[in-house]
This record gives sequence, C-alpha cells and structure tokens, in this order.
Amino acid sequence: MAERSTAAVDVADNSGDEPLTAKADQSTSDGVAQNRERETDSEEAQGSGGTESPGKASPPELHSGHKLARRYRLEECVTRLDGFSSWRAVDEKLRRAVGVHLLPADHPRARSVLAAARSSALLGDPRFVQVLDAVEENDLVYVVHEWLPDATELTALLASGPLEVHEAYQMVSQVSQAMAAAHREGLAHLQLTPSAVLRTSTGQWRIRGLAVNAALRGISSDTPQRTDTEAIGALLYAALTQRWPYDSDAYGLSGLPKGVGLIAPDQVRAGVHRGLSELAMRALANDGATASRHETPCTTPEELVKAIAEMPRIRPPEPAFTAPPEYQRTSYQQGSYGRPAPHMGATQPVPAPPPPLQSRTGTALKWAVSALLIAALGLGSWQLADALMDHAKSDDTKPTKTTDGNDKSTDKTKPVKPIAIQGAQEYVAEGDAQHPGDVDKTYDNSMSTGWRTNSYKDGPKILIKPGVGIVYDLGSTQSVATANLTLRYGGDHTAVELYATDSPTSSTPLSSMTKLGAMTTSGTSAKVSVDKPVKSRYVLVWLTAMPYSGNDSANYSNAGYKQAITDVKFTG
Repeated sequence: MAERSTAAVDVADNSGDEPLTAKADQSTSDGVAQNRERETDSEEAQGSGGTESPGKASPPELHSGHKLARRYRLEECVTRLDGFSSWRAVDEKLRRAVGVHLLPADHPRARSVLAAARSSALLGDPRFVQVLDAVEENDLVYVVHEWLPDATELTALLASGPLEVHEAYQMVSQVSQAMAAAHREGLAHLQLTPSAVLRTSTGQWRIRGLAVNAALRGISSDTPQRTDTEAIGALLYAALTQRWPYDSDAYGLSGLPKGVGLIAPDQVRAGVHRGLSELAMRALANDGATASRHETPCTTPEELVKAIAEMPRIRPPEPAFTAPPEYQRTSYQQGSYGRPAPHMGATQPVPAPPPPLQSRTGTALKWAVSALLIAALGLGSWQLADALMDHAKSDDTKPTKTTDGNDKSTDKTKPVKPIAIQGAQEYVAEGDAQHPGDVDKTYDNSMSTGWRTNSYKDGPKILIKPGVGIVYDLGSTQSVATANLTLRYGGDHTAVELYATDSPTSSTPLSSMTKLGAMTTSGTSAKVSVDKPVKSRYVLVWLTAMPYSGNDSANYSNAGYKQAITDVKFTG
C-alpha cells in the first residue's frame, strides 16, 4: 500500500481528540476496515451542534481498487468514522491523485455535505484546497477534492518546534485573509485545526475542508465568524509556543497547565514576538480571555486582517552565509612535485633566489637590454611628436565655428528627475473593482508585492469593461515625462495607456481626461513616454489588454487573461 501523504484529508478530527486516522479501524490489505459495526463515542457522534444519529446509516461496502464514475479509483482509506469514509484515490482520466469523501445517499448529512461542497467549489479561491466534483450516484454521495502530495500539515511542522517568527506571521496573515474572503461569500470553516492548514513546498499556506469538514461532522455555529477567528488565534498561539491554548492536549501538542487560565504566548515561551503574542490574545479574547494590553478583541477574520495590517511588517530572516573551507593547495601547486612530503613539525628550508649574472656574458647582456630600451623610448617619442604636429595643422585648416543664441544644435536636454508618488486609488470605470486594497503595493519599492487584476476568460483585450487601472497622486502639479511599470506576467500582450485627470477618484470619465501616451508589450516591463508635456497632479495608468497566464498560487490568482503591477515609477 502506498505511503500516506502528509496532505491526506483528516476531516474527522475534533478539538482535543486524537487524529481520527489513529482511531479508525485497522484495515486489511485492500483497505476495508475489519469491524464496520464500531460506533464512535457520544461526544464524537454529536460533534458540535449536530443532532443527527449517523450510526443509523452504514458505510458503503467499498475497497481499494473500486472505481467511481469509471474514473476515480480508490487507493487507500484514510479515515472511516460516523458513517462516512475518506480515501486517497487516482483520477484515471487526468492521471493525478485526488481525495474522495464517501457516504451513503441516505446518510442524515448527505444533503448538507453536497450543498457545502458545491458552495466551496464556487468560491474558487486558490488559497483553499479545491473541490473538484460533488456527485450523488448509485446510492452514494461522494466529494472529490485536490490532493497535495508536496504539502505538510501544521501539525507535522509543530512536531519539531515552534515556527520561526516570519513563518508564523505569514501563516496567520494568509489564513486570515483567506477566511475573510470566504466569509464575505457566506462560507465558514468551523473545523480550522492544525491538521486543516497546510504549507506547500513553495511556502504558501492553504486551507482544506472549507465548509465540507463541518458538514461531514454535523457541526454548526450561531457565530461562525467568531468561531473561525478564535480558531485562527489558536493556530497562531500554537505556532508561537508549540502549546495548545487550552488545558487539554490536542493535535500532538501539550495544553496549558490546569488552573492558570489563558496566558499570553510571550509568558509561555521566551523570545516570542510581542506583536504576534498580542495578536493571538486579541483573537482568543472571544473566549473570555483578556488581551495583554487590553486592545479591542478581534471577532471576525476581517478585523484580524486589519489588525495584522497595522502591525510593523516582519521581514524574513537574513540567509545564513557559510564561509567556504580554506583553500588547500596541492603538493604539485606548492612546487614539491616529485619530492617526498615533509614530516610533521619539520622546518623546511627557504630556497635562496638565483644569484645575479656575474660573468662577462651577463654584463654584456645587461648593456644590450638597456640599449634596446633607450632606442624604443626614442622612437616612441618621435612618433608622438609627429602625430601632435599633424593634429595641430589639421586644426588650423578648419573654419572657426561661432556660437550664438540662435544655434539650435546646443544641447538643451533637461536632466530626468524621479517624481515621488504620494497616494493611489483604483479607478473603476464599470463593474466591480479589482483589488483596491493593494494599490499602495505598486510603489512600496518591493518587487515581491503588487496589485493584481481579476482573471478573465476572454482576451487579450478586456471585453466586459473599458479597462482597469490605478490613479496616482503626485502630491502637486508635475510635468510627467515617462511612466515605468514592472509587470508580473509576460505574453501576448499587455496594452498600457497614460492619462492626466483632475481627480483621484473614479468620478471623472475617461473621455474627459487628457491622454499622455500608450504602449504595448509582451514582456514584464513597460515604459510609456509622454507625447506632449502636460502638467497634472493625478495620472491614470490604464490597462486595456492583458496576456493569458496559468494558475498562480503565490499570487492567489486563477488561470486566465490577467496582469499584476509590482512597481510604478514616474519621471519628469
């Protein structure tokens, strides 16, 4: 049987319980549990808010090698509990590994699992493990999702110690932003545990089981945003301290001492970042804790995202430089080739330099060399003087050039000076905005951050709206000469236009602006030169065509016609 990946979907875990893969029955060689009659204990069966009795529905009789829809071949049973099972499978059509949740069609939670899976699939956010299919077929309900063989659970990462400060900062930032986006679409997780958070080989954090994990367990909440926010706080607490922030052990982590209550992470472990410690307490304050400095508790993922944005940015650690070993010269390079190696501690005599030439032949040779040098110097001096005289004569024969005020050949080029950007806003001509909260990342002197557009199905020309772009505030009226853009995606093709506008908002229509210049590129840089000098305080960078690019998980962007601007500089 193939080795289990760390990205296996353990949807059956519950806070404080052991991973349910450990509680599942021992499987035979074909992956079928020997005892299908085993019931879970009362706490696991009820979940958190579930009222059904899933024990009434028996798990489907399946084994490794079984095919669903003549496409998905079951390989290994990962979890079997509460009337459902989770499998590692192979999509034979696309030749890739997938995960599958299976339960009988008459299971009390079958309808809610299908609804949750389809809602999660519609979100399409690459920060979540994607649902690929949700089907009811032949008395079975099954949900097919991505399988990430190169990802590692947070549970496994914490087994060796707490996360490094920048890594913990990245984790809580990315998870908070992803959950804020999910809640804006009306989706909650409710089972956000260390086993549901994965770090990929590229360093990105992804969340699995959005809505589906809770539906499989029958878990619900009257305050889903507070539930998920407190869960994020617990994840950060564990990442900083390698301790679970409650008085019970869970997920391979030791809980806090009983009777002491919830104490700040920097009081549990020395050297914990103070800002992240306070952030964890603000998220966990939903459960009655008191933040270390009495800041307002964060009760939604959106509030947590704003709190993170207000923190000073935590930079990644400097890469450690290992000095190369001292260069060892070989015996051949040391001039000892053909001689025996010296004994340890023996002093080696320094060879004396060869004596100077003492014979008559040596004296004659020195005089000959001196004569040749004198002759060479004389010949060189004569040639140099002759060349200078010829140059002087040629200058005398040239007519004298006078310069007056009407001489148009005088170089009057003004030096190019950079123009500092004081602010920016996204310009929305029609429809929805792109990502207005990221416009300031286009002039933060960092090529790793930027503003991105949505991904469109048609292109390269944007068809559903006139274009997308950003209005930049130059602080005062400036004469703009060029705009230099650094782009994330290359390809055929990106079209950029430059306009002068009288307002930083989208109130001024494009037809009322003054067009300064335009250019088209298939690369990742664009330089737009201004045709005629125009002075303006506000300048619009406008994209009307974008290249096609694939899925970009590092930029949270799906495949399609899209572009991202990582840096903008104006010169005058």
